[in-house]
Amino acid sequence: MEFSDSKMFFNRELSWLRFNTRVLNEAHNETLPLLERIKFLAIYGTNLDEFYMIRVAGLKRLYGSGVAEIGADRLTPLEQLRHIRDYLHQEQKTLEALFHQIRLQLSKAGLMIKKFSELNKTQKLGIKDYFQNYLYPIIVPIVVDATHPFPHLNNLSFGIAVKLKSEENGEIKYGMIRIPRILTRFVEVDKGLFVPVETIVGEFAGDLFEGYELEGYAPFRVTRNADIEIEEDEADDFIELMSEGLKARKKGEIVRLEVGSGDRSLLEFVKKQIIVEKEDIYENNMPLNLATFWELVGCKDFAHLSISPFNPKILPPLDCTTCIFDTIDKQDLMLFHPYESFDSVVNFIQSAAKDPDVLSIRMTLYRVGKNSPIIKALTEAAENKQVTVLVELKARFDEENNLHWAKALESAGAHVIYGVPGLKVHAKVALVIKKVGDKLKEYVHLSTGNYNVASAKIYTDVSLFTSNKEIANDVIKLFHSLSTGTSHKTELNALCVAPVQIKPKIISLIENEIKHGSKGRIILKANALVDADIIRCLYRASEAGVKIDLIIRGICCLRPNVKGFSENIRVFSIIGKYLEHARIYYFAHSNPQVYFSSADLMPRNLEKRVELFVPATSELITKRLVEILNIQLSDNVQMHELKENGEYHKVSSKGKAISSQLFYEGYVNEIYNVNKIEQEHFKAKKLLERMIGES
Repeated sequence: MEFSDSKMFFNRELSWLRFNTRVLNEAHNETLPLLERIKFLAIYGTNLDEFYMIRVAGLKRLYGSGVAEIGADRLTPLEQLRHIRDYLHQEQKTLEALFHQIRLQLSKAGLMIKKFSELNKTQKLGIKDYFQNYLYPIIVPIVVDATHPFPHLNNLSFGIAVKLKSEENGEIKYGMIRIPRILTRFVEVDKGLFVPVETIVGEFAGDLFEGYELEGYAPFRVTRNADIEIEEDEADDFIELMSEGLKARKKGEIVRLEVGSGDRSLLEFVKKQIIVEKEDIYENNMPLNLATFWELVGCKDFAHLSISPFNPKILPPLDCTTCIFDTIDKQDLMLFHPYESFDSVVNFIQSAAKDPDVLSIRMTLYRVGKNSPIIKALTEAAENKQVTVLVELKARFDEENNLHWAKALESAGAHVIYGVPGLKVHAKVALVIKKVGDKLKEYVHLSTGNYNVASAKIYTDVSLFTSNKEIANDVIKLFHSLSTGTSHKTELNALCVAPVQIKPKIISLIENEIKHGSKGRIILKANALVDADIIRCLYRASEAGVKIDLIIRGICCLRPNVKGFSENIRVFSIIGKYLEHARIYYFAHSNPQVYFSSADLMPRNLEKRVELFVPATSELITKRLVEILNIQLSDNVQMHELKENGEYHKVSSKGKAISSQLFYEGYVNEIYNVNKIEQEHFKAKKLLERMIGES
């Protein structure tokens, strides 16, 4: 086979489906507490919603436009759609069986999920009061006829179709009831007894349609194309254009219909009203909208059915009371989140905001989150400092939140850059410029993850504090390119920046290992590997004898273990308590040997985004990054290996069980506890010396 042979590439979309199956498989894991298993069902459902909104919607658009082939695997959009639908319809059977199994086990543990019809008389009476007081005033019933057409449904709308019989003449009619998102999905009837809200509304729907008798009901949910297309070059006002795009998302083409069990004629009514291809209709024998299972996961009364949250630690030297800038002056500092606390990053920005000698703060913000302490600090700093913030308005599904924060920052007096035309800014970087004596000193923070306090507790990411002058100069140049719109052609020195430098740099590093043949060694950790040029280069390296390990959490289009072609390449995926999000790239014969990056190995990251590729800046940081890779390669609990046929097999536990994520929790705890003992010993020693001196 040639490197260009389509058989040497897995399809991107089908590879993603296998990733989501690995997420689902965690819900099968009986060693996990029950609510942890429900959590993985919620993650699986949320992932699938986005996949349909973006990827399936995109394939439908390509097919409608007559596009034939779109990837190195040579599958047409129609072939991909057929594979996706077959895969998901088959997997739905597994999903339903798994849910009912977990539901039964939860019931034995005291947490019950029941339909209204499964309640006893006393419980039903209590629910009727709830319906009258909390649901009846809010929900909107509609009889569908010539004067009341079936209403428009926004993306991910959830409702109930009803079959009605006229009390006057026995005529059968159909209608619907919207279920607003503001309603609690699971209503707690008694302690530990939860009822899906749609079964309550469905049972009392007859009270909403005067003059009709309820014959039956069925829940349904729609998914629309949510991929916003923005023609930036034609925009006079990008903010207004983005706002219009967000409105359009609610009205995109319907790409999926989910329906619950019910009267057959009801299901036919729903299918007639909601125009979607029959292959994209999924009939369910379980609650729709898996994402709402998060309500159960967060139930405090059943915290014992979840894993106790890990408390991230602030380790030396950042745990001292010394000014953080003085600490960074002494050495470059690498953090591994969420094991090491994100509070240090927040402290960096808050300290900069309060320090009277800090003149300027510059940051890129991609996914900020709600109630952000970083935004608050920047807003306060903008009153008396130069604050420049690039807020990426094109961060998918965070556009509205980012638009809100961008306006708030601008109102506070910050200079806000609303993205870069033609590129997404995905680089994660903060720059603080401080007056020290009669000179200016720069302090930089670089990261693989977002400036988001919430996600920093569940995403594994690497970040770096440095006052290195060469890196600071690069970051200043980068911010100038963002504000002048020249990022598409910018090149840096100590760092590499996409879209110009990162892909050529990675290819040159791989080619350098090829020169060393069987002594060559490459380890790449990323979220996805899709770029065909990098994959072909890795194939050449394998052919030359280079040993290659790839730790790719999600999509991987490279086919490993093919004799004479990729037999020196192994591909692994880690799925566990935390979302593996760090990108770390190791090349044995480069100097430095290891880098971290905001960029995945995908064309969109390497060619259509502003990303950063950061070298390890010290021997200690090199050692720590390599240590992370080696510990993950030793994982025999959460690790899956990709086989030649595209399937993933769980790596078997041989000898001592090693979970890389739990290992790091223990590792950080141990360092923290040892340091705490040393600090207490130091305090006691000082106290004793003082007492002796006083006596």
